[in-house]
Amino acid sequence: MRAGEGSLESRWRDVHGNVRILLLTHGFNSLTQRLYVELAEAGHELSVEYDIDAAVTREAVALYRPDLVLAPYLRRAIPADVWSTLPCLIVHPGPPGDRGPAALDRAILAGEPAWGVTLLQAEAELDAGPVWAAATFPMRAATKSSLYRHEVTEAAVRAVFAALARYPDWCAGRWRPERVPLQPLRPAVRPEERAIDWARDDTATVLRKAASADGSPGVVDSMLGRACRLFDLRPYPAGGPPGALLGRAGEALVRATVDGAVRIGHLRVEEAQSFKLPATLALPEAIELPELPDAVADIRYEEAAGVGHLYFEFYNGAMGTAACARLTAAYRQVLARPTRVIVLHGGPDFFSNGLDLNRIEAAASPADESWRNIEAMDDLCEAILRTDDRLTVAALAGNAGAGGAFLALAADLIWARSGVVLNPHYLNMGNLYGSEFWTYTLPRRLGETAARALMRSRLPLGTAAALRLGFIDAHFGNDVGSFRAETHRRATELAHAADYPARLAEKRARRAADEAAKPLAAYRAGELTEMRRNFYGFDVSYHVARQRFVHKTPHAWTPRHLARHRETDWLVPKVDSSS
Repeated sequence: MRAGEGSLESRWRDVHGNVRILLLTHGFNSLTQRLYVELAEAGHELSVEYDIDAAVTREAVALYRPDLVLAPYLRRAIPADVWSTLPCLIVHPGPPGDRGPAALDRAILAGEPAWGVTLLQAEAELDAGPVWAAATFPMRAATKSSLYRHEVTEAAVRAVFAALARYPDWCAGRWRPERVPLQPLRPAVRPEERAIDWARDDTATVLRKAASADGSPGVVDSMLGRACRLFDLRPYPAGGPPGALLGRAGEALVRATVDGAVRIGHLRVEEAQSFKLPATLALPEAIELPELPDAVADIRYEEAAGVGHLYFEFYNGAMGTAACARLTAAYRQVLARPTRVIVLHGGPDFFSNGLDLNRIEAAASPADESWRNIEAMDDLCEAILRTDDRLTVAALAGNAGAGGAFLALAADLIWARSGVVLNPHYLNMGNLYGSEFWTYTLPRRLGETAARALMRSRLPLGTAAALRLGFIDAHFGNDVGSFRAETHRRATELAHAADYPARLAEKRARRAADEAAKPLAAYRAGELTEMRRNFYGFDVSYHVARQRFVHKTPHAWTPRHLARHRETDWLVPKVDSSS
């Protein structure tokens, strides 16, 4: 209940089902963004505050006067004087009764067949409050970060909306959250609990330990005598003395287990780096190891019924200079195939997030590497835009951000999995101007006014809003499997549709007219002129923002585009002109 207002029941009648929610979170991560777009789509009033310290939380509550606080991602307790005065609902990635800060980690380590998400009310004891709602899901053989982006996120959305459906009855005193039997509080996973014993652990055990720590904090280990953390492990078809480094496969390292081997894609060397890098880039001395075939292809191609399906899956959606060049070369090879439609599939977790900021940060000259990377991204986008002998589709099974979102715009059609979150803007990365031909493709789809507004907003975009806006052409599928199956069906239908020749002719005519009005080269040159200022100019905002992002620098404040309760116009009382 807001301070100084009437009863909870009258408050509910006043808002007609819409609730004023303060999202209190450690950071604006994928789960928080998904909840933000879903709650906004449902018409709820939203503002965000980062959990910086107790005083900031108290101030946010005083300024915004929310009906409830929703905490999707916290690393410490909410102050008692906040949770004791209004409902504070915690998203816990475990089933009812589970307690502790590493619930999903431990579920993976234990090989749990099913897991869940609980929405519980904050109280003095950690994860011990009454339960407002819960949702369960079967566990998938995947990394913690992938489970979090899919199963945990979908379950959290279901639980939050189930709780909000109960909110009016809670206001009226007709319903109260249920207390459930509690499990013992489980502490965070100690490094030694998931340390790999290379002399005893089989491949499945190694992968399970790594999966429980992927994303963060990584598995503590040593490579070539250097303390490091391991990420991005996959099985590799080889064998050798357990624990032996067998060689390098692309930019990965291959290490033997007792019954096979694993491919280690990324490392963080403890004394040298504070961020992940491809394994051979993190450990340059690995160049002395034998070169092995890279059995895990991050780019692959399938063809059926006149449709070419080009898949690309880069770690965390980051597309460095070399990755862009390889994908452009693969795309040009696909153009030589006798297809009528090309579908561009990103990975299941991310379609693309644009520039590889970690590689850029590690470069001898981050400005020079930024420039090479954006040129390579533009080469890829231009190759797609200039394809005039068939139709192209961008199929977004996973989230897309910055240049990755605008890569999708290079295609003729964009289909997205329902629930995907888009961040089609650059400003959050130190006022980066952006390229990928967005000054051509975005206004072409949205119109000039809507395009300018979207680029200024800095807010995530859900699939329903993206469809209304015209950023995407369709969204469907509740999971990656159903989305990809339906994508294949629709693409085949598109390739053999009766109006295919007319659509292709219309595409060619429009591209020719657009080129005559303003060539693609002019759009590219204009964007890169602005990007050169970002990379080499006096304003170092991009470099500062990139460093903070890559090194995971703690937030000192909540960005004002999220914390609307801190905007000046929010603090000025509104005057009802109808009275």
